[in-house]
Amino acid sequence: MNEQEISAKIKELLCNNLGIDAEVLTDDIPLFSDGIGLDSIDSLEIIAGIDEEFGVSMTGVGKEPFYNVKSLTAYVAEHLQD
Repeated sequence: MNEQEISAKIKELLCNNLGIDAEVLTDDIPLFSDGIGLDSIDSLEIIAGIDEEFGVSMTGVGKEPFYNVKSLTAYVAEHLQD
């Protein structure tokens, strides 16, 4: 699975599970605070969704991978087991 496919699946997960409008969800928009405005409960949904979709555990990971779709994609791509 390449990074473009991972990114598309992450965006789909965020839109379906968190109700984010696909039109505003770019690779670079911050997911928390001044960007989309997600909160800590949403981060748990992201962790569960990525674990279920990709088999990549994000439990205990620092906040850096959660910055935007691009950083989530990079984290998943780096930790994805082929």
